[in-house]
Amino acid sequence: MSSRTVQRVVQFKQVDVFTSVPFKGNPLAVIFDAEGLTTERMQQIARWTNLSETAFLFPPTDQRADYRVRIFTTAVELPFAGHPTLGSAHALIDAGYTLKTKGRLVQECGVGLVTLEEQDDGAWAFAAPPARIAALDENQRERLKAALAPTVIDFSSPPCMVDNGVPWLIVRLNDARECLDFVLRGEALTRLTTEVHTHGIVVYGPHDEDGPATFELRAMLLGDENLEDPVTGSANAALATLLTQQRNNTTVRAIPTPSGKAPRSIATAA
Repeated sequence: MSSRTVQRVVQFKQVDVFTSVPFKGNPLAVIFDAEGLTTERMQQIARWTNLSETAFLFPPTDQRADYRVRIFTTAVELPFAGHPTLGSAHALIDAGYTLKTKGRLVQECGVGLVTLEEQDDGAWAFAAPPARIAALDENQRERLKAALAPTVIDFSSPPCMVDNGVPWLIVRLNDARECLDFVLRGEALTRLTTEVHTHGIVVYGPHDEDGPATFELRAMLLGDENLEDPVTGSANAALATLLTQQRNNTTVRAIPTPSGKAPRSIATAA
């Protein structure tokens, strides 16, 4: 008697996020009706799609939410990410979902509830989760200088780890051109980002006053992924949080770390 593998068919959609022009955004795979898929199977599917993230949709467990999402890179699961948040919302609405509240969606994910609202132009925007900000200590700053070219770093804005569900090491460079020309070299930076518990590095630099934007930003995942994300919602939200904290001159306090290590500087920003 032969046995047959029972296969389950689920709806799959690929959407292009952060663009109104086809093939100019950040692609996302969205898997509907993901109940019954194991974590291992979801990770396998995410590796197969080979995109920066794949989103799996479930019914919510919190009655305040419209849906629940689990987000996977090709290597790990993330508690939150920006373009999967927007892409999942778009895919859900496009599939005919009826909103509980007009112009508003609530997503349940690893960091809790994330609210999305429809803007006047029909686009959707999310309220970023609260972020934890940790400044690098002196030793880490010196190693950052060694890993990058020290002359390109603008230390008037201290490099920081910012974690809003996706932890990033954010480093300000002298200008937008330095950001565009930035090239990752060697493994020292990967070791540093691993030490400060971030997934990668965000570099940004200011444009001239008559430039196309205020800042140029690039986000690079290090370690197992080792790729540049073309547009990263969590990184842009993290930078906005950091700039707001710096503008408001929020007091950064030192807290002790385990094992007698040097204190880390921590600030909390909403």
